[in-house]
Amino acid sequence: MVQRIDVTGADGVRLAAWEFREPPAEPLRPAVLLLHGLMGRALHWAGTARWLGERHRVVALDQRGHGHSTRPAAGPGFSTPLGREAFVADAEAAVDQLGLAPVILVGHSMGALTAWQLAARRPELVRALVICDMRASALGEASQQEWEEWFRRWPLPFPTQDAARRWFGEDDPRVERPDPGRGAFFAEVMHRAPDGWRPLFSRSQMLTARETWVHDAHWEELAQVRCPTLVVRGLDGELGRAEAQEMVRVLPAGQYAEIPDAGHYLHYDQPAAWREAVEPFLEGVTADAP
Repeated sequence: MVQRIDVTGADGVRLAAWEFREPPAEPLRPAVLLLHGLMGRALHWAGTARWLGERHRVVALDQRGHGHSTRPAAGPGFSTPLGREAFVADAEAAVDQLGLAPVILVGHSMGALTAWQLAARRPELVRALVICDMRASALGEASQQEWEEWFRRWPLPFPTQDAARRWFGEDDPRVERPDPGRGAFFAEVMHRAPDGWRPLFSRSQMLTARETWVHDAHWEELAQVRCPTLVVRGLDGELGRAEAQEMVRVLPAGQYAEIPDAGHYLHYDQPAAWREAVEPFLEGVTADAP
């Protein structure tokens, strides 16, 4: 069972949250809030939510500009902010309005950055944190330009959803070898438009959102996270081993996990290994919870 719950963001935007399974009369603690990455959507977490729901109340959030949440109007001067403060405030609003605290935050990529920024700023709200393949170092202007060029190469519209899956998983110039998880990830953010299949999000707005964090390093905020934190990387993902282990060292209560044969979308690439890496950590957090 998946139930949609509307959440009001800090500046009044409408956010779609998704509750996986009906919570018991006395919800299990700690609850879990799942935060997808840039270009993602809450339902990307469906597989993870199935096993998490056996022991936790599980909610996933469509972040602003994504999925079924408010999408800013096109053009300059967006009415809906797309900066870091807005994404963090939205996650905080979801925790407060849905009564999730003290919550376990599980974030992928940009969602992981949102999670650890919230944990640093509002430690009383967060019981534990899982960081999935997100770097703490600045990526720089070259990275942003690469993304802009990549977006221009998308052969939109796709004739079918399967065509999108094949392109992102096999034909995309950024794919060095077939990546079914990546293909599935992007196929799920496509919707049927009058002329074919197009993304649920605006590519220009994704660049705007990314612009607000790629130029900065985030080590200082990471060091302020006091709760137990698991840093998980895919062996072929975007977070290198040395940086991941340095993140664990910087974290006051950090742990490390690595998933072989997995790329950036590791919860899609290797769902069983992802569960095997994350579940023991969560069981320990639950056992220690008051």
